[in-house]
Amino acid sequence: MEDDWSKSIFETLESVANMVDEFFEGVSEAVEEFAEEFANEVEEFANQVDNAIGAEIDQCLQDIVEPFVEIYFDFEVMVSETDDDFPDSVTPSSQKHPACIDCHHYHGQAYGGNLLVCGMHPYGWDTEDCPDWESHPRNSSNRF
Repeated sequence: MEDDWSKSIFETLESVANMVDEFFEGVSEAVEEFAEEFANEVEEFANQVDNAIGAEIDQCLQDIVEPFVEIYFDFEVMVSETDDDFPDSVTPSSQKHPACIDCHHYHGQAYGGNLLVCGMHPYGWDTEDCPDWESHPRNSSNRF
């Protein structure tokens, strides 16, 4: 009888172990199915949100950024246009406009490619001695 009793306990424990094993396998499968379904639902929801709201967010960001981009490019065009508007300075030398060296009337700015030498002689003086030459007041030797 003792053999039957130990055999019965062993069979009962084995049966319980099998039942527990089957239970956990079932729970594991159920959790896997739930997790898979949940992941699919979340992904589908995210796609719906992206399709519905994503386009609106993109449009909103574009509406916010686009004026700044336009202002930037307009500014670039404006700056490049104003660069051409600034006159180029030309300094008189012994080869070009020697009569104008240190003259008070010398202007020496080129506008649109045309050089304005001075107010008295817009195209410069041909010889080395200009009749209208005057020194700058700061270079004058007639200081008090």
